Amino acid sequence: MVKSGKQAKIKGGLAESPSHLMHRVLQLALDIYAEEAGPDGLTQRQFAVLEAVSARSGLTQTDLVKATGIDRSTLADLVARMTTKGLLERERSTLDARAKAVRLSAEGEAALIAARPRVEAADKRILALLPKARREGFLDLLTSLTEAADAAPERARAEAKAVKKAAKEARKAEKAAKKAQDGAKPKKKKKTVQDAEATEARIIPLKEAAKA
Repeated sequence: MVKSGKQAKIKGGLAESPSHLMHRVLQLALDIYAEEAGPDGLTQRQFAVLEAVSARSGLTQTDLVKATGIDRSTLADLVARMTTKGLLERERSTLDARAKAVRLSAEGEAALIAARPRVEAADKRILALLPKARREGFLDLLTSLTEAADAAPERARAEAKAVKKAAKEARKAEKAAKKAQDGAKPKKKKKTVQDAEATEARIIPLKEAAKA
């Protein structure tokens, strides 16, 4: 019997799965955002792209991936659709002639300004679900997880490089060991001209003795 009158928390399984719990929280956050933004408002990802471009105009697609955390293929499609809608404008990057940079259009800037109060209201609703004393810690945890996510690609590249280097060193060590093993084996003495002449000198007397 639960004396507090509250339903006991079920331990184990999904109740202790971080990925599942974060998925449920994300769904809650997106639902709240959609309610505040309205059917005609910016989606959460559209808002993130516009806010990132507003903070630093002329971002390339690679820059936006880093700034928003949206994967490259999804971002490419998103930017294309936002450009078609007139929210973004694309131009040749001044830093990389091969890349396209994006900047806010007048329509995009107006949409961003209109969306900011709605996003702020959504954020307040989400934080209001927690006691005041736990909100700052909650944001700190989210920041730590975000930083870990940002560092993941670089860490993966470093790990792949380390594995490749270790494999190369292993092959090098194996080759050196084989070379040392081959060097330890007694080598067959090559026959020289002198050896051949000495052998022939021994054979000739035997032939002569056989004739006698």
